[in-house]
Amino acid sequence: MKNSNLKRYFQFFLVVLAAGSIYPLIYLKTNYQETILQVFNISLTQLNTIFSALGFTYLIGYLPSGLLSDKFSAKKLLALSLFGTGAGGLWFAQVPDYTSVILIFCIWGFFSVFTFWSAHLKLVKLLTREGEEGRFFGILDGGRGVVEAVLASIALLIFSRILGSSTDVADKRSAIVAVIYMYSIALILVSILIAIFVEDDAKKNKRGSIKTSDDIQKFKINDILEVLKNKKVYLLGGIIFMSYSVTWTVYYLGGFLETNIGVNPVVVGTVMMIVLWMRPIGGATAGFLADRFGKEKIVMSALAGAAAFLILTSILPASLSKPAFYVLVVLIGLFIYAIRGTYWSLLGDCKVDDKIVGVAIGIISLVGYFPDIVLPIFNSFLFKTFGDNGGYNAYFISSAIIGLVGVVLVMVFGRAVRKEKLMSISKDKVTHGI
Repeated sequence: MKNSNLKRYFQFFLVVLAAGSIYPLIYLKTNYQETILQVFNISLTQLNTIFSALGFTYLIGYLPSGLLSDKFSAKKLLALSLFGTGAGGLWFAQVPDYTSVILIFCIWGFFSVFTFWSAHLKLVKLLTREGEEGRFFGILDGGRGVVEAVLASIALLIFSRILGSSTDVADKRSAIVAVIYMYSIALILVSILIAIFVEDDAKKNKRGSIKTSDDIQKFKINDILEVLKNKKVYLLGGIIFMSYSVTWTVYYLGGFLETNIGVNPVVVGTVMMIVLWMRPIGGATAGFLADRFGKEKIVMSALAGAAAFLILTSILPASLSKPAFYVLVVLIGLFIYAIRGTYWSLLGDCKVDDKIVGVAIGIISLVGYFPDIVLPIFNSFLFKTFGDNGGYNAYFISSAIIGLVGVVLVMVFGRAVRKEKLMSISKDKVTHGI
């Protein structure tokens, strides 16, 4: 039993390491948005267009990623994903033109969703046992945060050492290119670790044993139909849509500090690094609280908390002391990562069979991560309408409203789960003649 748990935790650790390594390079704008705009000579509207292209690639990859994860070895999928993303980073470090950057982001979208997304979530789902969903998914997101924060700390050290107090674009180029190389090399190294240490055909069942390729069931169209009949799948998709929309604000917090509050790039990088350290704290803490007090309650609390601080940040005058905004941004990050650490824990309540959980993840993700396409376009509209400063405030308030809609959806989901449990209990009593 002890050896079984050790194997289970080791596999989980490798999945966390992979998940924490693959996305920071893609979302480098979180900490270095203004620098990227200057070095690559693009506008914020063009950057939003780039992320819309990324979101479109994500969208068309989610469902196929579910089918892929039910058919192929997670080891191969994860290793390929990390290596491909790292290779794209090496190209990005050459500071190519705008069209090439769009292509690079599409390549990143392919490797971080089509070959990676459902495979890593399914592994975590199958590694959990009853009553562990909250902590495992919380630790997944929190562990990702630790990996991302460590990488971000190294990146900030490199960036600040090269840039210093210079405001010259050439120096900014040297600094950001060094950061891109660091992330790209880290990805390639982690892909090698996955290839060496993850067992092949790593399809886990509830006991953490390995299924051979002969045990993996062939895809059937009825698998999709079975998932589509599950009403809670749509509800969870809606919950993740609203929750993910709120979590997207983390990518704009750095830009808000630099544009609205007048904070210099190095300090912005420092504050956003602290925000990244909120990920392990918020994700893991929320996960354990979810197992103890109820997943729905914690998801709702996290959404409401994020909404409250987003509104507060938007309405306070910019003349307020800068440290006050640093605290607000960090608190927003804490609640955002609590949201991200818990919304997937609701998957177990959907009661989807293990053999088609990859398909379910793909369908839920198709709905839930649609903001990757619409939010960049929506934000372009807000910034065009309200200007650079007003755009951030309007976006944060809009996100807060979306978060409150998410609270309502979680309430509906929880009610549906409780109703199903009561019906199941009544059915059992009738069956056993009680």
